Amino acid sequence: MLTTDDHRRDSAGLRYVYPVVSRRAGGVSIGINLNVNNACNWACLYCQVYDLTRGGPPPIDLDRLESELAGFLQDAIHGDFMQRAVPMEARRMMDIAFSGNGEPTSAPEFAEAVGRVAKVMQDFGLVGQLPVRLITNGSLLHRPEVVEGIRLIGELAGEVWFKLDRARAAEILEINGVPLLPEKAVANLACCSALAPTWVQTCWFALDGKEPDASARAAYCALLAPLAGQLAGIHLYGLARPSLQPAAGRLSRLPAERLMCFAEEVKEKTGIRVLVSP
Repeated sequence: MLTTDDHRRDSAGLRYVYPVVSRRAGGVSIGINLNVNNACNWACLYCQVYDLTRGGPPPIDLDRLESELAGFLQDAIHGDFMQRAVPMEARRMMDIAFSGNGEPTSAPEFAEAVGRVAKVMQDFGLVGQLPVRLITNGSLLHRPEVVEGIRLIGELAGEVWFKLDRARAAEILEINGVPLLPEKAVANLACCSALAPTWVQTCWFALDGKEPDASARAAYCALLAPLAGQLAGIHLYGLARPSLQPAAGRLSRLPAERLMCFAEEVKEKTGIRVLVSP
């Protein structure tokens, strides 16, 4: 049986398609893993990918991706997958999510992959019924194929979950392992939200036993406040599964009440709605 603690990419025995029970999605999320080589252009301290390396994915076999998704949907909708592998309380399909073991938009075939997913969804009558989500660090919106892929997701009535864990350059470097200016992150976020409904996804935790302080919280609110009218909301979440990175021992989960307090602060200072997954 799948659980919220088991997000193995090979659970269905497929290369690109993997089902998980997602606590944030609220049921079965059908993952699309384009980064089958465990390579990413970021190196987040809390990442749960084993043997994570820097880089992008190998060439995508689009025909195989399409075939795997069609076969899995056939089993999930018309077969016994839900009864066989999913706890009773989670037996509902919630989305098809470009996520996986690295940054999905780093694949040059990203827009084509979204198009193949759209074709399969049309074949199964799922367009408008099952959302397509992209879980991204948002760093590659300067690429035309990324813009095109996100535009297609918007046309499918899908949405983007855009990573923004901290709001100051030094904190972004420490948490996400990239020298990224906050202004650039926000510019990419604004661009993304103009193409498809966009949620910010923020992982909030203690580092070396210290919770982000008042100045870090204020910087976060100040960075996002100007986009209040453009964003669908914020997913604020805590550490659910252990990090598989060298810094794992430095990370600790915050109590649910601390996340709720921060969520209230964000809502008060920005006007943006916040959903919390402790």
